[in-house]
Amino acid sequence: MTKENPRGGITGHPKGLYPLFFTEMWERLAFYLMLGILVLYASDTERGGLGLSTKLSTEIFGSYLAFVYFTPFLGGLIADRFLGYRLSVLIGGLCMAGGLFTLSIWGTTTLCIGLVLLCVGNGLFKPNISAMVGNLYEPGDPRRDAGFNIFYMGINIGAALSALLSAPLRNKFSFNAAFFGAGVGLCIGVLVLLINWAKLARADRRPEIDERDASFGQIMLTILLPAAVFGLGGWYVGDMIPLVKSTLGAITFGFLTGMIPVVIYFFTLIVRAGPEERPGIAALMPVYVAGGAFFMVLHLSGGLMTIFTEHNSSRRADWVPSVVQEYYTQKAMPSYFGNADAALPRPDKDTLITTTSEYEAMFGAKRITRGTVSTIVEQYPDVKALDSTADGKEYADKWGFLVCKVFEDSQIKVDKEKDAHGVESISVKVEPETATPMRNVIFVRNAGGEAFPVILVTKETFENVYKKASDARFEKGEFANLFNAELITSFLNPLFVVALTPIVVAFFSWRVKLGKTVSTARKILYGMLITVVAVLIVAAAAYAGKDGSDKVSLMWLVAYYAVVTVGELCLSPMGLSLVTKLSPKRLVGLMMGGWFLATAIGNKLSGFLSGLAPTAAMFLYLSVALFAIAMVILALQPMLNRAIKKYGA
Repeated sequence: MTKENPRGGITGHPKGLYPLFFTEMWERLAFYLMLGILVLYASDTERGGLGLSTKLSTEIFGSYLAFVYFTPFLGGLIADRFLGYRLSVLIGGLCMAGGLFTLSIWGTTTLCIGLVLLCVGNGLFKPNISAMVGNLYEPGDPRRDAGFNIFYMGINIGAALSALLSAPLRNKFSFNAAFFGAGVGLCIGVLVLLINWAKLARADRRPEIDERDASFGQIMLTILLPAAVFGLGGWYVGDMIPLVKSTLGAITFGFLTGMIPVVIYFFTLIVRAGPEERPGIAALMPVYVAGGAFFMVLHLSGGLMTIFTEHNSSRRADWVPSVVQEYYTQKAMPSYFGNADAALPRPDKDTLITTTSEYEAMFGAKRITRGTVSTIVEQYPDVKALDSTADGKEYADKWGFLVCKVFEDSQIKVDKEKDAHGVESISVKVEPETATPMRNVIFVRNAGGEAFPVILVTKETFENVYKKASDARFEKGEFANLFNAELITSFLNPLFVVALTPIVVAFFSWRVKLGKTVSTARKILYGMLITVVAVLIVAAAAYAGKDGSDKVSLMWLVAYYAVVTVGELCLSPMGLSLVTKLSPKRLVGLMMGGWFLATAIGNKLSGFLSGLAPTAAMFLYLSVALFAIAMVILALQPMLNRAIKKYGA
C-alpha cells in the first residue's frame, strides 16, 4: 500500500482530494445536463417540451439558478453549526437525485417540485464539498491553489460529459429521459462519497458556534424572514409599476429586493469580527462582486446563449458520420428554417400539412387528443395515424421523433397567453399529468405510392419555412441534421477548461520562475477583463447575423467559449481558494455560502438577460457594465493584496 507522505498523496496532494474530485464530477455532470436543456424543455414546441413562453421559461431558469446558488448560504450555515460537511453533502446529493428523478416525469407540476428539491439539495452539497477541499490543506500550504484547480477540472470533466450524455438521451428518447440519466449520475456521485466516507474524515469538521455569532434562530428572524418579506413586497410592488414590470419583471425585482437583508448581514460580519478576522472578511466583499458578475455571464450558457445557439446559429451537421448522427444530431424542425441560409434545402412541401395553432402546439408537445387525430385524418384522406407499436412500427423506428402520445379529449388543455410585448405562446397540459396515453401514433402520408411522415404546422409556420428558400428540397422523409444546442453551450466551456487548465497553470508557474508572480487578486482582475472580451465577441456575432435575421457560424461561439474559459480559469478557482484562505476557520462554510449568494444574484440577472433579445446592442451594454466592475477591482488591488499577505495566502 502506498503511504501518504508529508507532502500529500502519491500525486503530491492529500488523499481525500480525489474522492471529492469524483463526487463533484458526477454531481456536476447531473447539474449541467439538467441546466443545459432546462430552457429548451420548458419552451420547446416541437420536440416534446412544455411549450411555455420564452419569457416564462427564462424566468424559471433565472429563478432556479438564483435559488440553487442562494441555498448554499443556508447549507453552509447548517453544516458549520449542526451537521458537519460530510453529512450535509450526503443529504444534499440524495435530495438532488430525487429532484432529477421527479423532473423525469413530464409536466409543469413535476418541473416545479423537481427544481425545489434540486435547490434544497444543492444548498447542502455545493458550499460544503468546496469547504472540504480547503480543509485538506493546512494554512499557507502552497498546494492549495493547485488543489482547487484539480478540483475545478473535475467539475468541468463532469460538465463536458453532461452534454455527451444529454444529447443521445433526448435525441433517442426524450427530455425526461435525459433528466433520469442525470439522476443516475448523481447517485453514482453519492456512492463515491459513501465508499470514501472514512477517508474524508480529515476534510470534515465538528459543528462549532462562536459566542460572537448570531444563533440560527436569530438568523432566521433577522435575515431570512426579512428577506422573504422584502422579496414578496418587491414582487408585489414590482407587479404594480409598469416600468419594472416591462423591464426587470416583478419576479426578478422581488428576488433582488429580497437579497437586501442578506447582503446587509454579510456586511455586519465585518463590524462584528475581531481585528484579526476583519481584514479577511472585508477583502472578500469585492471578490463576491467579481464572482457574481462573472457567473452572470457564464450561466447565460443555459439561457440566452442557448437561445442564441438554437435560433441564430447554423448548426448543420450533415457531414457527421451516420453512426454519430444517430446519437448527437437532431432533425431540423420547421422553426429552424426562418433565418437559415437559402442554400440549405427545405423539407418537401408534402411533409408539412397546415392546421390550427392548437393542433400544431399539441403535435409539437407530442401529446395530442383523440379528436385531433380523427380531424386530421378526415381533412387529409391520404394521411393515416398509425400505431407506433403495430402497423406504424416501421415508420416509428425510423422517425421516432415524430411519434405522438394520444389522450382522451378531456385530458388535454391548450392555453394561449401573451406576454407584455404581445408575443403569443401556446402551451399544452395533460390533466392529470399522470394520465396514461391511449396509444402512440405517427402521422404517415401516402403520395404516389410513397409513404413518409408528416409534420403539423400552421400556415404562418409553413410560409416561414420557405420565405428565404431556394428551389433545393430534401426527399420526402429526409430532414437536415443539426447539432444539439447543448453540445455547443454545455460542452465547449468544460472542454476548454480541461484543455486550457494545464496551459493557464503553466503560464502562472512560468511567471513565478521569472520572479514576476501574478497575485491571486491580479488573476481575478485579469479574469474580469478577459470576460469583457468574450462578451464583445458575441456582440460581433450578433451584429454579423443582423440581430437574428441570418444565422451565424458556430465558429463565433467556439471563439466566445475559448475566451470566456480563460477568464473563468483566472477568476473562479481563485475566488473559491480566496474564500477558504481569508475566512475565519469557524465561518468557512458560511463565507463559502456568501460566494454562492453573490453567484445567486448574478444568476437571477442572468435569467433576466436571457429573456431579452440577443442583439448586438444588448451584448455591448453588458460588456460596458463588466468593464466598470473590472475597474473597481483594479482600484481595490492594494487592499486585496494586503489581506492576502496578512493571512499568508
